[in-house]
Amino acid sequence: MTSTPSTAERPAPEPDEQPLVHTAAGTVRGRHLGPHQTAFLGIPYGEAPTEDLRFERPVPHAPWRGVRDATQYGATPLRDFMTGITLIPEPAYPGDETLTVNVFTPRTRRDGGLPVLVWIHGGGFTSGSPASPWYETGSFPRDGVVVVTMSYRLGLDGFGVIDGAPGNRAVHDWMLALDWVQQNIAAFGGDPSRVTIGGQSAGGTAVLTLLSMPAAQHLFSRAIVESPGASTGERSDVARSTAEVATLLRIAATRDDFASVPEHDVFEAQTRAQKHDMRLAWLRRLMRGGSSMQWTPVIDGDLVPYSVAEGLARGIGSDKPLLIGANANETDAMLLESSAALDLLPRALALRIVGLGRIRRQYGELTPGRTRRMLGATASDAVFRLTTARALAAKTGRAYAYDFRLASSHNALTGHCMELPFVWDCLDGENVEASTGTNRPQSLADEMHGEWVRFIADGTVSWPAYEVSGGRTGRIFDSEPRTQKIFDREQRIVALEKGAE
Repeated sequence: MTSTPSTAERPAPEPDEQPLVHTAAGTVRGRHLGPHQTAFLGIPYGEAPTEDLRFERPVPHAPWRGVRDATQYGATPLRDFMTGITLIPEPAYPGDETLTVNVFTPRTRRDGGLPVLVWIHGGGFTSGSPASPWYETGSFPRDGVVVVTMSYRLGLDGFGVIDGAPGNRAVHDWMLALDWVQQNIAAFGGDPSRVTIGGQSAGGTAVLTLLSMPAAQHLFSRAIVESPGASTGERSDVARSTAEVATLLRIAATRDDFASVPEHDVFEAQTRAQKHDMRLAWLRRLMRGGSSMQWTPVIDGDLVPYSVAEGLARGIGSDKPLLIGANANETDAMLLESSAALDLLPRALALRIVGLGRIRRQYGELTPGRTRRMLGATASDAVFRLTTARALAAKTGRAYAYDFRLASSHNALTGHCMELPFVWDCLDGENVEASTGTNRPQSLADEMHGEWVRFIADGTVSWPAYEVSGGRTGRIFDSEPRTQKIFDREQRIVALEKGAE
């Protein structure tokens, strides 16, 4: 499930009227993009993270004189030599000013402040782009929502634990971008008191991190989390990965030494240091407490004082409604595509090999299927579904849960990223069929997109809030959507985990 992003052609401005908006740093010129929206692209919220600023906290962008062109996407931290990890089309643009936002606002302005969706892209924190054509189709602006997509530093530059450099630099990027939204979104027709942060995969992890951070609470009012990857990593693990990259580059893991190495060389070294083999060894590392991602936010006792689970359990973010869910078979295919000989391995032995621990008997009882199918479910659990269940178990305040189960016509599975074309109502978008196949009913997109718009507007959906100790009711999105008990199996596993501690 990979695609390789490439440097895309920049769209040409339309010859007709080009609207102007006055931001705190200066005036920007946008362009009308289709019948429903006006786009302001590549607006820098931070100075270029190069030279002395490369491993520093982001610095707000200096004001400019005159009118800044915002009709083309700005530079992205994603470079054309990086390999994407999702089915989402994610173009790369060259340049130094990589800390930017893209704003899509309804073409026809409406009275009053509009609700705002700030979207944080996924990509395992090593890939991904805020400039995906899926995000610019205009479905949310068509329905009265201002959309902001943000970029942030990736990989070692954003997350590495480097001697002499501040940590969690990408988290600081998110914070500065959200602060930019608070200061400027009213000029684009948005209401700064009605900001929803949303993200998928690593972007979902970013949203959970912000939701559980005391310092971020004033920057948004609700949160959407789709298929969150395993949450906040251990500082020691990320420090170990940083040291390994330094060793491969034959430098010390210091700010000065890393700053002397071109980003292409750093990327190649961190790719060589990647520990995921996506098979049994990968599962074993996950089941023993390792992260699914090499680079993640880490607990630093300051900006990120707690893990996601602890922060939510402490009541941080309790006043903010949460919409969260996952797909039925996020990464099952990785194991199902393994050799059929894996099915000859006894299920109990397979669970022992992957290091499930003292709950492996109960886990096996809750996870049917032959060995490959069981381990496929185990992979999806380890990275996404149990992360979702743990967040629901820890969250205080209102939370709504969904379970996306529409099967692709390619393999009868509901894989990673499959829900996105339905949420963004872009079923005819680039590369969508590669994920969904021919099974992509518009009626399901109408419902899902409509529920997301409703949540962004007022923090509610049409089904009841999720209660871990109660009915565990949520919405299943399938060919025939329905409201019923969901994530019950996963909550039982989470309870078993707690009992085994």
